[in-house]
Amino acid sequence: MKNYLTLRGNMRVLNDRPLVAHLSMFGACAGWGLMAPIGKDAMTHGVDGITLVTFRVVGACLLFWLASLFAPKEHVPLRDKLLFIGAGLFGLVCNQCCYTIGLSITSPINASIVTTSMPIFAMLLSALILKEPITGKKAIGVLLGCSGALMLILTSVGSVSSEVGDIRGDLLCLFAQFSFALYLSLFNPLIRRYNVFTINKYMFMWASLMLLPFTGVHVVEVVSTQIPIRTWLEVAYVVCIGTFVCYILTMIGQRTLRPTVVSVYNYVQPIVSVAVSLLMGIGVLKPSHALAVILVFAGVWLVTKSKSRRDIEKMNCKSLS
Repeated sequence: MKNYLTLRGNMRVLNDRPLVAHLSMFGACAGWGLMAPIGKDAMTHGVDGITLVTFRVVGACLLFWLASLFAPKEHVPLRDKLLFIGAGLFGLVCNQCCYTIGLSITSPINASIVTTSMPIFAMLLSALILKEPITGKKAIGVLLGCSGALMLILTSVGSVSSEVGDIRGDLLCLFAQFSFALYLSLFNPLIRRYNVFTINKYMFMWASLMLLPFTGVHVVEVVSTQIPIRTWLEVAYVVCIGTFVCYILTMIGQRTLRPTVVSVYNYVQPIVSVAVSLLMGIGVLKPSHALAVILVFAGVWLVTKSKSRRDIEKMNCKSLS
């Protein structure tokens, strides 16, 4: 009887794993969506993009190493430790530097809309790296998504206000999504091998070592100036919630969900970011923004609804049987 109850309990946990993964991704993307207006406000009241990136990476590194002391210990071979250098480069340094600096230039609304392009990059990279087939739906989805991103960028070309947008910031945020999609495609097997604390402590450690030689002196100069308490609280949110907690949640989701499914949750970010940005008065929602959102969302929906290589192989096996 005891063995039966134990087995039943284990089955319940297994059945709940997809639910936990989806809830984790929703929470992570909601936290990231809130981070856009909060981070933007911090960067207009005392800190700049480079400083905020350094705080994010180094602060999260310290938090993950501290948390790992209470997590199960895992042996990580030298090969995987070195692989974490590439994961830290694409998943953190390129992604966070480009996004945070881009956010400091453009509006939080533009930055959050651009984040929805990541599933399109994930699809293209999966086709190149994982040999995923490009179906008609995927092709139309890419065309719609690119049209939306292009419309957003062209809207920012003639803008003179960061509340509306800036093409430089939009392009940096766009490259950040490409970098993160590349990280998902290349390092997904590595992510699945270890727990969230092992993964993040090594990724953030390597990212810190890559950043500090270039940003350390500048950060010290910024910290030596008078920074309002409100800005410090916003930086604390970016580091503790927007980075530490959200990265734990997204790693939980990545261990169960496919990269394309993970990337779909970027839908949540612009919804949260647009609402909060308008309430804080640091963003302006124009009709062109709304149309760009519709185009990008439609493109991502088509990309994620199309069949993967695994789905096609299953259909072929069924037809043969």
